[in-house]
Amino acid sequence: MATPPRVSCGSLLQELQVLWGEIGQNEAERDRMILQLEEDCLNVYRSKVEQTRKQKEDLIEAVSFGESDIDKILSALGERESFSRVEKLEGTLLEQLAKVEPALDDLRRRRDERVEEFMVVQVQIVRLHAEISGTIDHGDPVTPMVDETNLSQKRLAEFNSQLKELQTEKNLRLQKIDVQINYIHEICNMMSLDLQKELYEVHPSFIELGRTTPMSISDSTLERLARKVHSLNQEKKQRLRKLQDLGSTLIELWNLMDTPTDEQKCFDHVTSLISVSPNTKMPQGCLACELIEKVEAEVKRLNCLKASRMKELVFKKMIELEEIYRNVHMDIDSDHERRILNDLIDSGKADLSDLLTGMDGRITKAREHALSRKDILEKIDKWTLASEEENWLVEYERDQNRYNAGRGAHINLKRAEKARMLVSKIPSLLENLTTKIKAWEKEKGVPFMYDKIRLLDSLEEYTSRRQQKEEEKRRSRELKKLQEQFVAEQGATFVMKPSPVRPPSARKPLGQSSNVNIIGGTPTGRRACTPMARKGGLSSGKVKDAGKTAAFIPANYVALPKDCSDNSSL
Repeated sequence: MATPPRVSCGSLLQELQVLWGEIGQNEAERDRMILQLEEDCLNVYRSKVEQTRKQKEDLIEAVSFGESDIDKILSALGERESFSRVEKLEGTLLEQLAKVEPALDDLRRRRDERVEEFMVVQVQIVRLHAEISGTIDHGDPVTPMVDETNLSQKRLAEFNSQLKELQTEKNLRLQKIDVQINYIHEICNMMSLDLQKELYEVHPSFIELGRTTPMSISDSTLERLARKVHSLNQEKKQRLRKLQDLGSTLIELWNLMDTPTDEQKCFDHVTSLISVSPNTKMPQGCLACELIEKVEAEVKRLNCLKASRMKELVFKKMIELEEIYRNVHMDIDSDHERRILNDLIDSGKADLSDLLTGMDGRITKAREHALSRKDILEKIDKWTLASEEENWLVEYERDQNRYNAGRGAHINLKRAEKARMLVSKIPSLLENLTTKIKAWEKEKGVPFMYDKIRLLDSLEEYTSRRQQKEEEKRRSRELKKLQEQFVAEQGATFVMKPSPVRPPSARKPLGQSSNVNIIGGTPTGRRACTPMARKGGLSSGKVKDAGKTAAFIPANYVALPKDCSDNSSL
């Protein structure tokens, strides 16, 4: 295709002049139109100049920005000193820009690569920090931001060094976890425990098969794992110790019961652990709960068999001990003692030799204790006999027919005389007995018990009652004397003034009574002079009644002379 000929402004103006001439355009109009064309041309040039100026400014800005960006990237990369331009920026702006752009693109590429390296390292560091701290259990960590103002190799090396330390820490923790998990696996095999269950209690990641999430290596997980290892180790030690104790008990029971060797072979795996150290590797299932329960059942069976044989011997000792205490009137809770012995024997915790030795020691102490009480017990027997005779004498003196001449009256009279002699010794006997008991209590440091009663308190109470009775007797005797004196005075008055109610001829002879005991020959009136009266037949509480009785004595009452000489010896 042929190129159209180039048209200039002058040729176009000449062609326009020709056209205006043909048209007949006047000169003024032609000048105006030419001026308009010149103005339009100026505007086009002006616009083009402005556009070109703007292009220049943009080029200058691009070159300046490129140089500034190059400086920033070089500063961030730390390669300002190592970067040297091939040539200086000379020539036109386009030539300068053409020189800046390739260098800037290369530096930007290198910067992006460096940022990527930083991002990879920082992401790994943040993730390892999250794994070690345990925050990764709550979700993936936030992607870190790379500081593009410092992308130097030195800074990258620091991050790589930190990453290496964290990776080393993680590997150490994984090795520690692996060792502890293997130890847990070994213990679980010994004790027949569920390994998966024990590890799940530490952290679920320990039993994850697909390993979609990393194994927890946090401080809290390591602490729980250490506690689990410690608890299982303690449980292993307790079971081993228990099994060793059961094995030793089995051997003792076998020797005691003469168990056949064939029966003992069934528990060889138990007795073989007696001298084993807890840190020794042991066979699988050797510390299982089922095995321990089986051994416990065998020990219980043998203990029951042993208990049935030892009970008889122990309870014979107990009967001997009870007999010693019973003979010396000492209190012992036989039922409670027997229950304790029975429980000890049934539990299997009591050693036969120790139990029998203890019973022998108690019997020896009981005999020594009984011997120290012998002298006091003899005096207690004397005091008890005297007290019984005292009670009998009181009842005897209350008997209104004790002077009847019936069968056995002379025997009672002799016993009464002996009783009075024995009762007269009670005060000195009580004083001697009290002194002995106090000395015994001071030496032994315990109260002297006699049939569940503290004897010293009982003696003090008896002494107090006896003193009260003596006081009552004294008051009764004084009252009796007053009554006799009053009766004597009234009797003298009655003799001087006979009663007008009955004639003198109807009176009975002096000294006779209408009520005469024909059989015994003892007047009933003499009962007022009996030993009972002397002992205080009337208590102090009956003084008023006696006074009333004396006030109503009849006027013709004749007082009889006292004749108590026959009772003076009783």
